[in-house]
Parts: sequence; structure tokens; C-alpha cells
Amino acid sequence: MDGFSFDLTGRVALVTGASSGLGRRFAGILAASGAKVVIAARRAALLDELASEIATMGGEALAVTVDVTDEASIIAAYDAAAERFGPVDTVIANAGLNVAGSALGLPATSFDQMIAVNLRGVFLTVREGARRMVAAGSSDDGRGRIVIISSITAHHPSAGIAPYSATKAAVAQMGRSLAKDWAGKGINVNVLCPGYIATDINDAIWETLAGRTLLDGFARGRVMDESALDAMTLYLASNASAQTTGSVFTIDDGQTL
Repeated sequence: MDGFSFDLTGRVALVTGASSGLGRRFAGILAASGAKVVIAARRAALLDELASEIATMGGEALAVTVDVTDEASIIAAYDAAAERFGPVDTVIANAGLNVAGSALGLPATSFDQMIAVNLRGVFLTVREGARRMVAAGSSDDGRGRIVIISSITAHHPSAGIAPYSATKAAVAQMGRSLAKDWAGKGINVNVLCPGYIATDINDAIWETLAGRTLLDGFARGRVMDESALDAMTLYLASNASAQTTGSVFTIDDGQTL
């Protein structure tokens, strides 16, 4: 039986939303597994800090300041990646934001912002990545890998985040549609729907009444650690996932049971 490996040596990966939270985690594990990583976000200082950490671990990272709602900014990031490491063959479209609160009082500008980042930003990021992969010969070598980060809220209703949930449902379906569009071009597109994960962004919520109520509804009564997505991320980014495309994976420790 042939073996498989999550070794990413020789791959060039671009991760959006890499300055904190899950994006930072994705960048670290990809680099630790051998990929050269392009870390993209708006907060340059945090990106530089992460790039230094990756270098200290023996990895290679390039920090690029990116606004995913701006196509020119995304194109510039891919150009910088190609100049430093060569063509990007792996994309983790992770950048996203949420403006929580009742839909009754949500400003239209906040709705537009979530659409711009969570939906338009994902589309622009993965489309440019796919264009580069095709140009680099993915149709022949089948190395193209795109992972879109959605959420369990794409299919499990939660109060106070209706627009956010809608964008996450949209990118999940978009990922499946793009997988079909690009199946013949050697590009695998898959979607990860994580459950609630403990990060520096949401730590405070679990001490509130709303947070404790949410926890009480989980089958295991807990949030996940950031490491929960490591294995699936490495699988989807590696050669081991050659025959996996158009799939939506829910990893939530049973939170939606």
C-alpha cells in the first residue's frame, strides 16, 4: 500500500487574515510542515512579528499587507509571492469579520462591510490564486489547492449574526461551485466549517451569560483549541488530498449535535 504524507516541502502557500487567530495558526503549521508561506493581512506589525517567529522555527515567510476587498491589493500580494518564492499553489482564504448584534439595528454599512470582506474578499483571493495556478501548469500537475474557511453558522442558525452566517453559507456554496468549475484545471477547492474555537478574539465571550449559555448547549460543553483544524488543513493542502475536491468539512467537536 502506498503511503501518504502531509509534508508540504516545495509548496508556496498564501494565507489571508494571517495576523491573528486561525490565520496565524494556519500560517505556522503550514510553515512547520515545509511550505514557504505568504502571510497576508492589514496589520503589518503583527505580520512582521509572525514572520520573525516562523523564521526562528526554521521556516520561510513573507509578510504582505493586503486588503482583500481591493483586487489590486490581492494581485500585488501574489506578485510579491511569485517574486520571492515562485508561484502560489496553495491558498487558505481565511480573512473575515463579524459585526454582531440584532439585525433590527445593524447599520447597512456594517452589512456591506461583511459582504465585502467575507464574500467578495474570498472570491477575489481564490480567483487570483486559481489564475496563477493555471498559468503555472496546475492542469498538468494537479497541485492546485484552495481551502475556504467558512463556519458552522453557515448551516447552524445562531442569534445575532444573520449577515455573517449568510456570508459563510455563501462561501461554502461558492467553494463547491468553483470546485466544479476548476476540476479539470488541476485545482482542488474545499471548505472548512469550524465550530467555536478559543482565540484571543473571542476569549471574553465565554465569561458572559450569553457565552455560558452557548457552552451549555454544546454536546461536550466546551470550545475547541486552535489545534483542532491542524490535521485537516494539512491534509487539504498536501498531495494526500489529490482526490478530494468540492467537499465541505464540519469540524466542531459535536457543537452542532
